[in-house]
Order: sequence, then C-alpha cells, then structure tokens
Amino acid sequence: MGHRSAPRTKIDSLSELAREKGLFRVHELDAHGIPHKYVYRLEKRGELVRLGRGIYQHVDHETTAHHSLAVASKRVPHGVICLLSALRFHELTTQNPYEVWMAIGRADATPNPESMRLRVVRMSGKSREAGIEEHTIENVSVKVYNPAKTVADCFKFRSKVGLDVAIEALRDYVRDGRPMDTLWRFAGICRVQTVIRPYMEAVT
Repeated sequence: MGHRSAPRTKIDSLSELAREKGLFRVHELDAHGIPHKYVYRLEKRGELVRLGRGIYQHVDHETTAHHSLAVASKRVPHGVICLLSALRFHELTTQNPYEVWMAIGRADATPNPESMRLRVVRMSGKSREAGIEEHTIENVSVKVYNPAKTVADCFKFRSKVGLDVAIEALRDYVRDGRPMDTLWRFAGICRVQTVIRPYMEAVT
C-alpha cells in the first residue's frame, strides 16, 4: 500500500497563494476560505513581508522597477496613477519621483498610505474618467493615465509639477512620434487647450 500524502492545511494553501500572487491584501483571502490569522503566522515564519496595513508580499517575490505602483494600486484600488508617476511609467520624463502620484475622485476619502509615500490629486468628471489604461504589474491590475492624458494633466496641474516638467513631457511626447490630435483632444477634456497651444506650436 502506498503512503497517503499529508492533507493540505490552511497555512499550506496560504503559502501557495502568496507565492502565486506575490502581492495581496488580507481581505482577498476570504474568497479562498483562509482565515486572516494565518497571515500573521506566515509573517512570523519569515515567509511574508508586511508592506502596509493589510498588504503583504511573499518573501521570494521578485519586484520590478514599477513595484511602488503595484503596491499603491493594492492600497488604493480605485486610484489612477497620474502626473509624475505616469510620466515615469511612459518614459516621458527624466524625473524619478519618490512619491507615487495618484488621482482619486473629489468625494473619495483620503487614503492613509501608512508606510508608503503617496501624493493624492483630486479630479472629477471626464477629467477623472478619461484616458485610463490598465496594466498588469507584478500580477496587480494598475490603472494609469495614457501618455496624452498625462501630458495634458501636467499642464493643468503645472503649479504642482512645474511648467518645466510639463514642457519636457510634451517634447518627449512629440519626440516619440505620438499623435498630436490625441493630445489636443485630452487638452480639451482637461480644459488646457489655450495654455498648451503655444507650446505645441513651438515643438511641432
């Protein structure tokens, strides 16, 4: 008679799930029937690393250059990566922001980022909803404004990011051969066509 394998335990299931996901929020375990207490047991065993309130990653998880965007999106799933962080993601700037810039709605509660640096920008209407792309970073769905929307946003929020950053982003956008009609459309959505027009004329 062959030996029967040992039954899988909840902590085994959690260990496997953590390896598969890489990053996860504790409440995601509910769908798998895994009690939260096992998270703390695996953390004590050194298999999990706590990144912030309710967010963990497996100790062997391989991070990428955009790791902070994945963590921020786990922390604030309704947020959209914007401005300097979106510029960096799309390679439209030489800036390397130490904060994650994220857009949320006017009425949304201000997130408590705890251990991570988060710069919140409030938007509303079409300016909040238009131009969102979804990318997968480290198995996490991350919402990022597309390049044209991001450049338009930089002119709209030039008092926050600096006009020089907005101009640099526009130049890089043009250098990459991206469509100017798309940029003009998003400039209309963001209500900055009057502001951006002379700079677009200067670089094209």
